[in-house]
Amino acid sequence: MNFEVTEEFLDKVSSAIRSNDIKWLDKQLKNLHPADIAEILNEIELDEGKKLYYFLDDKLAADALIEMEEDKRERFLALLTSEQIADQIDHLPSDEAADVIAELPEKIQEEVLREIEKDDAAQASDIVDLLKYDENTAGGLMQKELVKVNSGRSMIDCVRELRKHADHIEDIYAIYVVDDSDRLVGIIPLKKILTTSLKAKILDVCEPEVVSVKTNMDVEEVAKVMEKYNLVFISVVDSLGRLVGRITIDDVVDVIRKEETEDVQKMAAVQVLDDSYMGTSYFQMIKKRAGWLIVLFVGESFTATAMSFFENNIAKAVVLALFVPLIISSGGNTGSQASSLIIRALALGQVSVKEWWRIARREIWIGLSLGIILGMIGFLRVAVWSLFVDVYGPHWMMVGITVGIALVGVVVWGNLMGSLFPIILKRLGWDPAVASAPFVATLVDVTGLIIYFSVAAIMLQGILL
Repeated sequence: MNFEVTEEFLDKVSSAIRSNDIKWLDKQLKNLHPADIAEILNEIELDEGKKLYYFLDDKLAADALIEMEEDKRERFLALLTSEQIADQIDHLPSDEAADVIAELPEKIQEEVLREIEKDDAAQASDIVDLLKYDENTAGGLMQKELVKVNSGRSMIDCVRELRKHADHIEDIYAIYVVDDSDRLVGIIPLKKILTTSLKAKILDVCEPEVVSVKTNMDVEEVAKVMEKYNLVFISVVDSLGRLVGRITIDDVVDVIRKEETEDVQKMAAVQVLDDSYMGTSYFQMIKKRAGWLIVLFVGESFTATAMSFFENNIAKAVVLALFVPLIISSGGNTGSQASSLIIRALALGQVSVKEWWRIARREIWIGLSLGIILGMIGFLRVAVWSLFVDVYGPHWMMVGITVGIALVGVVVWGNLMGSLFPIILKRLGWDPAVASAPFVATLVDVTGLIIYFSVAAIMLQGILL
């Protein structure tokens, strides 16, 4: 059942915390999911959140901690001692524990790891190992907890290993089979454990075709591999093929959401926010947005330069200026569409940089079709309007034709630039999402004016100019 954390409910929680109404809190919170508890902790005051946190069961508290928004969790952890943080981390899988510790100041990290080592040296070692990997790689995403058996054993040993680790490992999807050097040689799905004789040899039962990824693989590539093969988990191996961890689908979903959020922000010409929208301070928000806006503003200022070259033409035919917003917005919108489509196609692996010419040809024809559609509408706009007003003068038809042809040219150009700009960035080793749509719109605004007034100079020569 989906539980909604309402303002009314939050008020009641805050009131119960202030009045120390343990009975009410126990009744309301004991059946909630950790994500719901995290949402409550995100919304209430820090001091109240700390009191509520200590009221929770240790396992529930730890699970809620990892579900909190990063900026809120960072401020919340600052209220706890190193020993208290270590107590909570003890209930988390190694990957989530490493994520929490990575957010702490270096001095606190060392203190927390020492506290963990006192009770569980193996977990401390696993966390230290995970912290060595870049957070955007498979190694930084994986968890160390898994069930593995030697390939020379029998299925009864497989069952024993499963029972041995079942209590402290969540989401066991399969048993990993390794050789004497710990190299991954296969997996045994849980279904086979239930349907196979316990006397059978593991090598006779395991599935040798295992999809795995290296520790240094980018997390976006990991997500693509899991999507391609419809996997809910994937093995992680080192450069020698030794099994070092596993990645589960819930972690990949978080990565995909994070990467898509970053891409959307970049495409909007905003530097990636370190925290959530509300968690980002006023000055940080200004800093993240101002840089690209200044660059784009300088770029847009060249529209004035472009128009200055056609100052005489505009002075002789002021009617041309009426269509400037229409022309440049059409080109910019078309370019932004193409840019967004190509960025997404590149991210999903649907196209590659090597296909640039194929993409260019395709987008030229698409741009031509779209330009003809908009050009016809533009001409009809002038023609219909001329039936009621005389703003376009006796040569309204030539004005309409000029607008129509200019729209075709600008839309084709905008579509071509929008499709090729992300590919150029990708070829240079940059993120294609970085301000592509705004940059394309700015570029097409400037060049669109040149196209428009050049067409006007040719079509209207001897009539208006």
